[in-house]
Amino acid sequence: MPAKWRTAWITGASTGIGRELALRLARHGVRVAASARSADKLVDLAKAHSGIRPFRVDVTDRAELAAVHRNIVEAMGPVELAVLNAGVWHPMQASSYDARQAIHSMQVNYFGIVNALEPLIPAMVANGKGHIALVASVAGYRGLPKAAAYAPSKAAVINLAEVLRLELSRHGIVVSLVNPGFVETPMTAVNDFPMPYLLKADDAADRILRGLEKGRFEIAFPWQLVGMLKLLRLLPNGLFLRIAGRLGAG
Repeated sequence: MPAKWRTAWITGASTGIGRELALRLARHGVRVAASARSADKLVDLAKAHSGIRPFRVDVTDRAELAAVHRNIVEAMGPVELAVLNAGVWHPMQASSYDARQAIHSMQVNYFGIVNALEPLIPAMVANGKGHIALVASVAGYRGLPKAAAYAPSKAAVINLAEVLRLELSRHGIVVSLVNPGFVETPMTAVNDFPMPYLLKADDAADRILRGLEKGRFEIAFPWQLVGMLKLLRLLPNGLFLRIAGRLGAG
């Protein structure tokens, strides 16, 4: 892959997909600003490749994200690719609803993206170019069992990506939506249920980069799971609820 971007910023870069994306971009000559809450893991990542620089940040802190964006631009130049990947997964059934977990999911998965967009978009508009990738999930397509906290946050990201793609293209900014299925990461290690078509993080990163390079709007995988869940989106609500109810009881 040729280096399409000179500088990239990845949030949620300390583990999983974010880490693999950072390493792959750096190996292709992209200067990578890697952000996460874990300073130690970011230092280890930076040691893995000289093209990666650590910038610790809590994506739920709006002011802190704005400051980190300024620091990245001053140290590395304008961000040409931003992969907003930070996320949390709290398995939760409605019968044991926990507002704190639901709020935390929205704070990280949705508002963590919103907070990063506030400094990113004006800078890219001023430069007349840029590429923003929002990482959501196939879980955002429909409400699914055990996802009472997670799915709504990812559905919000999907909707936001659609709006941004429509409105930012006139400013030369490409917006991509990344909807992975199950990926083997520390986040999914807590799951106590079967995860169909489970992928390795390096495989997921390769698929994402191929889609970003082509400027695709939606980068969703694996196709088997994506196809099934997109079919559920097309079903009438009554039929969907009967099918999903059986899945939840299984």
